[in-house]
Amino acid sequence: MEHVSIDERDDGVVLLAVDRPPVNAMDVTLLREVVAAVAQVAGEAPRALVLAGRPGCFSAGADLKAVPGYGPAEQREMVAGINAMALGVYELQFPVVGAITGHAIAGGMVLALCTDIRVASVAGRYGLTEVQVGVPYPQAAIGVVRAELSPQAARLLALGSELTDARECERLGVFDEVLDAEDVLSRSLHLAQRLAKLPPEVYARTKRDLRAPALAWMRAAVEEDPLLAAWVQ
Repeated sequence: MEHVSIDERDDGVVLLAVDRPPVNAMDVTLLREVVAAVAQVAGEAPRALVLAGRPGCFSAGADLKAVPGYGPAEQREMVAGINAMALGVYELQFPVVGAITGHAIAGGMVLALCTDIRVASVAGRYGLTEVQVGVPYPQAAIGVVRAELSPQAARLLALGSELTDARECERLGVFDEVLDAEDVLSRSLHLAQRLAKLPPEVYARTKRDLRAPALAWMRAAVEEDPLLAAWVQ
């Protein structure tokens, strides 16, 4: 894979890192790679996973330079890819720590919300700007937003559609820890190592029980996602 790497460490933790300069913008190619990498890791079932972006940017979301030029087939692939990415990460049975290495915007923030514990860089800008740029949410994406954000956070981020800082996201419960940029990855790996020592069967069962209603809704909704007919005009 060109933009996604998988590093299997000796401590049972896998590091999955996305690196598509300059801002990890999601086009059809990157989505294919992320979905494939997540499926590979799911099949290997490590003790824990750290999902990281590139230095300074976790992901700026959909590639708005590429997407407007896509034809119907590529737009459908984008919608299907975002749904597959969100579902693929959200339903992983083992611990998943998000190393939010910088800006996480729109689909990038959705991906961050799919993780179990989120450690974010104080230097980044964060938000759900889909409404502002006129890009509707695929069904799995809005399902994760609804499941993982409090009503207040969802109103402010999704409906407000403005970027904010990491401290505000921490206050809203979006992020669990906010650190200097250079400390995000090491802290995320440390947390993953701790989670990897927990009983895996009990962790998986608890996670399934917590997320079962949201996942059931999301799986059903993506089958008839209205955006598969038309996404970005």
